[in-house]
Amino acid sequence: MSTPNGFPQHSRVCLTRSMEGGAVQDLQAKKAGKAAKKEAGSDGAPPKIGTPISETLKLLPEELKANMKIRSITPRPPRKPRLERAASLDEKSWRKWRRFRTSQESLTDPNETSSSNGSLQEASPSPPTRGRASPCNPCCQQDSLHSSPDALEASPGGKSRGGASDLGKRASEISSAFGGLLRGKGFAGGKPRLSQIMPARPLPPMELNVASHSLRTANRIDSDCLDYRHYSQHKFGRVSSSLSDSRLQGNGTLYDNCSTDSMKSTFSVLTPIRAKDVRSRSYLEGSLLASGALMGAEELSRYFPDRNMGIFVATWNMQGQKELPVNLDDFLLPTDPDFAQDMYVIGVQEGCPDRREWEIRLQETLGPHYVLLHSAAHGVLYMSVFIRRDLIWFCSEVEYATVTTRIVSQIKTKGALGISFTFFGTSFLFITSHFTSGDSKVNERKLDYNKTIQALTLPKNVPDTNPYRSSSSDVTTRFDEVFWFGDFNFRLNKDRETVDSILSQDPDTDVSKLLVYDQLTSEMSRGSIFKGFQEADIHFRPSYKFDIGKDSYDTTSKQRTPSYTDRVVFRSRYKDDIQAVKYSSCPVIKTSDHRPVFALFRVKVRPGRDNIPLAAGLFDRDLYLIGIRRRATRELLKRREQKDQRSSSICSIS
Repeated sequence: MSTPNGFPQHSRVCLTRSMEGGAVQDLQAKKAGKAAKKEAGSDGAPPKIGTPISETLKLLPEELKANMKIRSITPRPPRKPRLERAASLDEKSWRKWRRFRTSQESLTDPNETSSSNGSLQEASPSPPTRGRASPCNPCCQQDSLHSSPDALEASPGGKSRGGASDLGKRASEISSAFGGLLRGKGFAGGKPRLSQIMPARPLPPMELNVASHSLRTANRIDSDCLDYRHYSQHKFGRVSSSLSDSRLQGNGTLYDNCSTDSMKSTFSVLTPIRAKDVRSRSYLEGSLLASGALMGAEELSRYFPDRNMGIFVATWNMQGQKELPVNLDDFLLPTDPDFAQDMYVIGVQEGCPDRREWEIRLQETLGPHYVLLHSAAHGVLYMSVFIRRDLIWFCSEVEYATVTTRIVSQIKTKGALGISFTFFGTSFLFITSHFTSGDSKVNERKLDYNKTIQALTLPKNVPDTNPYRSSSSDVTTRFDEVFWFGDFNFRLNKDRETVDSILSQDPDTDVSKLLVYDQLTSEMSRGSIFKGFQEADIHFRPSYKFDIGKDSYDTTSKQRTPSYTDRVVFRSRYKDDIQAVKYSSCPVIKTSDHRPVFALFRVKVRPGRDNIPLAAGLFDRDLYLIGIRRRATRELLKRREQKDQRSSSICSIS
C-alpha cells in the first residue's frame, strides 16, 4: 500500500524516525549549504565527477537552490536493468516494489537539478550490504537524501561535526541499494549509461537447422516460384501469415531457413501455385520447362532424395485352384525388410477362375496406401501393378501387349503378358511368361523366349526414353529397366534320388550344388536365352513340385524332380541401376504345387520431361473401395473374436 507521495506504508515510520532522530544532521547540512554558496562565486560551474559531496554542496548556484526548493531529489534506477551478478534479497525486494513505477519513466527528469546528478556521480558502485537490515532501511536512506532544501542552507559550522561525511556515506549506501546498476563514471551529458547486457551464464550451442532431410525436401519450392515472396510483397505489401512461418518466428520457436523459404502454408505442406501457372500449364500434355516440370529433377528429389525406389516383383503358378490363401501377408509383406516397397508387381500363371477376387485380395493385403495402377490378363496369365498412391501422378499412360506361344490350344495357358509405362524419366517393362513344360523341352522354351521379344509390341504411344539404344527386334532393349518373371519351366538335369539326397542333407544346405544341374543357369551362361539379363543369387529350395497342402515334394507315381521353374530375372540399360536386395520364396502358401517366388530391388530413377501422355492419377477406384472395406471388416471381426474369447473364459475350481 502506498502513500500519496508514492512511498510504501512502512516508509512513513522511516520518515518520522529520520525527522526526529536526524535534526542535528539536518542543521549540519544547512551549514554546509551556506558554505557552498560562499565558495561557488558567480561562475556557477558544475561540480566535477571526482569532487567529494561536501565540495559539491558548496558549489551549488542560486537558481539550482530555487529549483531544489520546488521539487525534491528523486533518483531513479534505469529501465529494465540486466545485472551481471546475482542480486541480494534487499535488491530483489526493492525491485519488486519499483518495477511497475519505473517501467514508463525515464532515468532523469528535466526538473531535476545537477545536485542530484552530482550526488549520483560521487556514489561509487560499491557492492550491496549483505548484513541483516530492517525492511525499511532503503526507504530511510532515500528519505535522508530527500530532506527539505532548507536543510541545505544550514550554517557551515556543522562541517566540524561530520555532516558532509555522513551525507556522502548515505549517498554511497543509496548507490549500493541500486545493486550496481550504474557504473562509476558512466555519465555523459548528465545521463547515466547502462551497463552492457550480459547473459547470466554461457548459452549452450544450438543448431538452428532442426528440419530433417526429408522435411527439407518435402517442403522445397520449385525454382520457378522462388520469387513468390518478393512478388507478394511488391503486389500486396506484405506476405500473408498463412504463407509463411511467421507464427513460429513470433513465438520464438526454432525454425530453419528452408522451412521459412518453402512458403508452405501453416495449415498444409503443399507448395503454393501461382495463378498464372495454373492458366498456362496443361497437366495432361505436360510442360517443357527445364525447371518446375511435374516429372523433373526437383519433383523427383522431393520424393526420392537418393533417386532410388523399392520394387517388389513376384511370380506364382496358382495351378488354377479356386481356393485362395487365407492370408497373403507373408507373401507380399515379408518381415525381413523393415519397410514396404514403393511398387508391387505380381504375375500369376494358371490363375484362379475369379481374377477380380484375386485382385481384391491383393488390395486388401496392401491396404489403403497403395492403389492398382493397372492390371491385365492373357488367358490365365494375370499381372497386377500396385503403386503408392502418392506416386501415381508421376506415371505415364500404362500400355500392355500379349503374345501367345501355343496357338493350337483353346485356353491360353502358355504365352507372355507385358506391361510398360514411364515413371518420372525412367521407362519400365514388366513381362510375365509361362513357357513350354517338359524336362527335355529346352529348345521349345528358347523359342518361346525369342518369339516373345520379337512379337511384344511395346511401347505404343509413350515415347522411348533412349531410342538410340533400342532395337526393333528385341522389346527388352526399348526400355530402361526390364523385369521378366514367371514359370519358365526350366528343370534340373538330375534324377530324383540325387536331388533328394542333396536336399535331405541339411535344410539350410547350400543349394549351389543343385544349381550346377539347372538348365536356365546353363543356357544363360551360353547366351542363348535372356541375353543381357541377370539373376540374383538363389538361396531357397526348389519351388516345384510340392504336394498340395504339404511341404513334401511330389509323392505321386510320376515322381517329378524338384526344380527351380519359377524365376525372376532383370536387365538395365545403365550399369548398376538395379540392385537385388532379396530373392526368396514363400513356403507358407501351400494351395498350389508351386511356391510363390519374389524379389526385392532398389532401382535408380532418373528425372524426365512431362511432355508425354500422363496417367493423370488414373487407378481402379472400385477395387480400392472394396479392398479397404474388406480390410476394415476383417479387423472388426478379429477384434470381436478376441473380445468374445476373453469374455467366454471360464475359471474352474477343483
